[in-house]
Amino acid sequence: MALWQVWLTGLGTAALLMVLTWVGSVVQRDASLVDRVWGLSFVVLAWTYAVAAGVWDARTLLALALVSIWGLRLSVFITWRNWGHGEDARYAAMRARRPDTFTRRSLVTVFLLQAVLSWLVSVPLLAATAVEGGDLGVLDALAVLVWTVGFVFEAGGDQQLARFLADPANRGKVMDRGLWRYTRHPNYFGDTTVWWSFLLLALAVGAWWGAAGRLLMTWLSVRVSGVALTERRMGRAGSTREGYEEYVRRTNAFFPGPRRR
Repeated sequence: MALWQVWLTGLGTAALLMVLTWVGSVVQRDASLVDRVWGLSFVVLAWTYAVAAGVWDARTLLALALVSIWGLRLSVFITWRNWGHGEDARYAAMRARRPDTFTRRSLVTVFLLQAVLSWLVSVPLLAATAVEGGDLGVLDALAVLVWTVGFVFEAGGDQQLARFLADPANRGKVMDRGLWRYTRHPNYFGDTTVWWSFLLLALAVGAWWGAAGRLLMTWLSVRVSGVALTERRMGRAGSTREGYEEYVRRTNAFFPGPRRR
């Protein structure tokens, strides 16, 4: 199967996954189910590429292991975090604006849109799992190192914040401990770093075109749905949280670094 056919097969698989998720959201009246399968969608795409291409070398197995650990951890965490909290405010607001048509419109504007985005972003995984590139080398070792740093920041940041929010004594306070002491968004920094490791695996097989998906993911994480959206939400709530303005002044927004005086 040609590489472009493998990629299109991935689009079909991602669309099927999101249509099934949409059906579940109709039953549950909860469009935020789409957030729970975001990480899983990349696991499904990577395995689809590997099966369709039939390339089972060491790099493919390495890429599958790394994306599976990352994606499944993310989906399980978001499912656990959102369990019992109902529909996310973003989707609830969309539903309230047009309640009569939201269900059918969400299939396209939420679920299939996510399918296309995940498909476009997954280009480095296509290269890493479907292109033969010989033995593992320096770039692969560097990819594992970068992935480890990213995974520690993302998973560690999520765990630390969850523990902080679960303590009633921290209500109204700002999380400025652990990894959150060095960056206001360790989870998004970690997520972005993990994806740069996937690009390194793509570059190891000479697939420079994998950078397109990486740049798209970075832009989305920093400028659209990740850091920018969270900063706006934190800014609105910041006036009610003790020490928030000082935290913003002293702590880097994205890249980790020492606290400023």
